[in-house]
Amino acid sequence: MPNPKRRHSKSRRNKRRAHDFLHVRSASECPNCHEAKLPHRACPHCGFYAGRAVMEVPEEA
Repeated sequence: MPNPKRRHSKSRRNKRRAHDFLHVRSASECPNCHEAKLPHRACPHCGFYAGRAVMEVPEEA
């Protein structure tokens, strides 16, 4: 099996790892209830998507 002849520097190692981080998920505002929601998904607070109710949300008492 081939092995590296010389050790890689810290900058070279860090350049390789530059894409290995988690991205913050973007949030958009629900046009119905103005809560934060993920884009292209039904709102978990009111159940609306594209201007109509698509799911029932249980009422919290």
